[in-house]
Amino acid sequence: MAALKIEGLYKIKGEVLRSSVLEIGKNAGRITVHMGTCGISSGANDILEVLKEELQSSKRKDIFVTTSGCAGICNREPLITVERVGEEPVKYADVTKDKAREIFRKHVLKGEGLPQWVFSRGWEQKEMEFEGPPSPKIEGTPHTRDIPFFGMQRPVVMKNRGLIQAERIEEYIAKDGYFAAAKALYQMGSQEIIQEVKTSGIRGRGGAGFPTGMKWEFASKSPGEVKYVLCNADEGDPGAFMDRCVLESDPHAVLEGMIIAAKAIGSHQGYIYCRAEYPLAVRTLNLAIDQARGYGLLGKNILGSGFDFDVEVYRGAGAFVCGEETALMTSIEGKRGMPRPRPPFPALQGLWKKPTVLNNVETLANIPQIILNGGKWYAGMGTLRSRGTKVFALTGDVKNVGLVEVPMGISLGTIIHDVGGGIPKGKKFKAVQLGGPSGGCVPVQYLNTPVDYESIVKLGAIVGSGGMIVMDEDKCVVDVARFFLEFCKDESCGKCTPCRVGTQKMLEILTRICNGEGQEGDIERLEKWADIIKNTSLCGLGQSAPNPVLSTIRYFREEYEAHIREKRCPATVCSALFKAPCIHACPIGMDIPSYVALTRAGRLEDAYKVLLKTNPFPSICGRVCDHQCESKCRRSTLDEPVSIKNLKRFITDHGTRPAVKKPTLARKEKIAVVGGGPSGLTAARDLALRGYSVTVFDEFPEPGGMLRWGIPEYRLPRDILRREIDDILNLGVELKANTKVGRDVAYEDVVKAYDAVYLAIGAQKSAGMAAEGGTLQGVVGAVEFLRDVNLGKTPPVGDRVAVVGGGNSAIDASRSALRLGAKDVVLLYRRTREDMPAQEEEIKAAEEEGVKIQYLVNPVRFQGSNGRIEQVILRRMVLGDFDNSGRKKPVPKLGEDTAMDVDMVILAIGQETVFPFDVQAGAVPVNKNGLIEVIKGKKTATQAPMVFAGGDVVTGPDTVVGAVAAGHHAANEIDQAIRQKNGEAFSLPPEEEIDIPLIIDEEIHEAERACTLEAGCAERIKDFREVELGLSKEDAFKESCRCLRCDAKA
Repeated sequence: MAALKIEGLYKIKGEVLRSSVLEIGKNAGRITVHMGTCGISSGANDILEVLKEELQSSKRKDIFVTTSGCAGICNREPLITVERVGEEPVKYADVTKDKAREIFRKHVLKGEGLPQWVFSRGWEQKEMEFEGPPSPKIEGTPHTRDIPFFGMQRPVVMKNRGLIQAERIEEYIAKDGYFAAAKALYQMGSQEIIQEVKTSGIRGRGGAGFPTGMKWEFASKSPGEVKYVLCNADEGDPGAFMDRCVLESDPHAVLEGMIIAAKAIGSHQGYIYCRAEYPLAVRTLNLAIDQARGYGLLGKNILGSGFDFDVEVYRGAGAFVCGEETALMTSIEGKRGMPRPRPPFPALQGLWKKPTVLNNVETLANIPQIILNGGKWYAGMGTLRSRGTKVFALTGDVKNVGLVEVPMGISLGTIIHDVGGGIPKGKKFKAVQLGGPSGGCVPVQYLNTPVDYESIVKLGAIVGSGGMIVMDEDKCVVDVARFFLEFCKDESCGKCTPCRVGTQKMLEILTRICNGEGQEGDIERLEKWADIIKNTSLCGLGQSAPNPVLSTIRYFREEYEAHIREKRCPATVCSALFKAPCIHACPIGMDIPSYVALTRAGRLEDAYKVLLKTNPFPSICGRVCDHQCESKCRRSTLDEPVSIKNLKRFITDHGTRPAVKKPTLARKEKIAVVGGGPSGLTAARDLALRGYSVTVFDEFPEPGGMLRWGIPEYRLPRDILRREIDDILNLGVELKANTKVGRDVAYEDVVKAYDAVYLAIGAQKSAGMAAEGGTLQGVVGAVEFLRDVNLGKTPPVGDRVAVVGGGNSAIDASRSALRLGAKDVVLLYRRTREDMPAQEEEIKAAEEEGVKIQYLVNPVRFQGSNGRIEQVILRRMVLGDFDNSGRKKPVPKLGEDTAMDVDMVILAIGQETVFPFDVQAGAVPVNKNGLIEVIKGKKTATQAPMVFAGGDVVTGPDTVVGAVAAGHHAANEIDQAIRQKNGEAFSLPPEEEIDIPLIIDEEIHEAERACTLEAGCAERIKDFREVELGLSKEDAFKESCRCLRCDAKA
């Protein structure tokens, strides 16, 4: 190669651009295989070989196969881009060898696009816009920029993504490569370059965010003939791969940035410190350096300017501490990579005690664009104090994994939910770890936070180099903190005692907590050690090592407390704390593996006994439980979770229910339970079995609470409900039906007459809606509507019914209205389907039956005549900022109101409690949300002596199994309180031992999850017959065999 001058750059640019134009008979087609490390690890090398073989077999000389670096969306690799003359480029994702052959033979050779495999059409770069219509076969495929992952990005560092072959310097030059260096060398002085960089406002992208221009200015003013420019490519954060991608895909951008930095400070030698674990990046860098030298773009007299500058690659051994600037310099000097005290700072005494500028890969890759386009152009992006764009490695529990370059100031939620596509598998977002091991966990309530240096620091994290690890509800923050701290402990150089010893001490505490050996005071001990380490460690590694721990304690303290006090991991991760994930996830701790194993063995009577140990309503829960256990079933990592709820029902449908043995009345104390729902009945059962005299007060003719009066019979047949309730009453529990405490009997009298009172009164009233016309006849609450249906009153629904809400009550009301004769039932929900709290299977069943669902609408007014509803006025909603639950808030869109003719409106927007006592008197504390407050550290005990409360009246509307759990807690705390008062020891009653078979299949294969049989839609909507009919014996056996027996111990 001949050394270039400026005119040589223009010549190469012109030649490459001309040769890249597709022309019939010359360059009819081009296939680009995207081959970053992510693509190669997914099989891109195989795809490249297949395409080369196909090209050779076709004997076409006018088609070319080339490569480029990462295309950005790593979890869809291998990716290829097909270009044909006169046609819009087409991207294919998840390409296999067979797909590659088919794509070549049909699309490349014949122009027959394969829409079933097409990912997108067109380039993400606007300057590459195709002029002309898309191919008819793929016109329905979204344009790349219409896909939020690409369309919401602003590529600056990644501007050449997917466009150039990193191994060819000519392709970089064709994209204006080295023109910024030429400008800096020929047209700008040192101070002009520094001023342009300062004007841009760019701050270091390696972690600290120090202003780049200021750093360069310090170094330029430092005396000395020998100065160095260093590039920190020692990317060591778990989950971070920004720098690696730039080095693999566009290495010359970094080299050009270093040339400009060298001119700015007066340096003639540079080093790129890259970890040896990046073999492709190291190889690509060395090739780029050789090519740049060959063209005279590195070395002596660059571009004939008289300026000398050369670069060498120094391969690091992978020590995380060498990401710290002084440790990195020490390593280049040939010593052990250990930090040294500052001052003096590297700008004064850095590498070999000479003035040194150190920037990371991303910072330097930005510099050519700033010099070419001007500092003001760059400063026009981002925020006032955080200018420009930032590249993030978006990974973890997110649909779109890859590199995203977005303007600084964009919200966290926008990156995660819009660019990233949200959380897969219907899971909920929990937190995001920003800044790697030195950063912190940011929880769901801060999704609206702008991503800039200052805002993120306020949350206890850092922007860092750009690692962004998304975590869903299945991640345990205590375990996450332990992981990152262990990483920092292992990577500590050991030079200073606070970091060497302190991280070890903190890790010991965290490990103990995760192993179920946590002690009171451990949280405070962690905070104390963290304070010592942060304030006394020598370098940034130690000073920031406690951040993940402190941020998780700050935002998830209750999760630490659950590990320590309850020996419970809410996320079901810390296996030392549980027997099996499904058991741990169940609010009442049902021994699921045992009753599934007994079902497999055909021992249904024993399986029934196992059910009744923890659940007095197994047949009911086999029908209406929200099956939280299935969300943690490890089988789902292979195919689908075991159908635990349906197996529970199968046992109760086909097994013999154990006979009820009335216990001896062994105690003199009398217990009153106010409310005959699942929580109250559970507590009554537990207390009766312990020998207490229990009386249940219920305002309705039959007990059951919302089970009886809120859930329609098509979901829960009344004979099933009565049978399980009768078993409780047959234990000697006294029932006072049609007796409402506070109306038929004074609350104060109950408290005086009984030794303990359990308030399980639920939330038995519908919440109203603040809309005009809400008192019109025909506007009813879902609780009252369903109660009337279950009382047999048959409310007159008319032909047209609108139901407002998105929970299970809204679905129940909608399906009930259909069965009562409504011809048109529309469910109105102000958010999107993904946000509906109702169970997915219930939503699907409603749609199958004919319920229509309108999303993003909300009633603003009810209209009618003669006091009766006739119309509901709906306002269109749009999604705004995120709320504290992680869902986007619905915001009214003015000017888009519509009217809907209705005969009835059912409001299912919440529930309220009617208390049996004067709330203002303060006999039992009630909080601002209208819920009873329990004593901190207790489950059901209140400040009122011997008055306990649980279920919906404490938590708000919850699940059946949640209410059962509250009943168990109440019985334990009542029994404990009485015995403590009497000076007796407290112990749980003994349980019957049941031999559980242990059958574990040596080989596990994917197997389809069994589905329950259902009554046909056309027939079932005519009445309230049960819809789900349960599993067949054959299906139940097959399903029980799918259990992995996670409870088995080695």
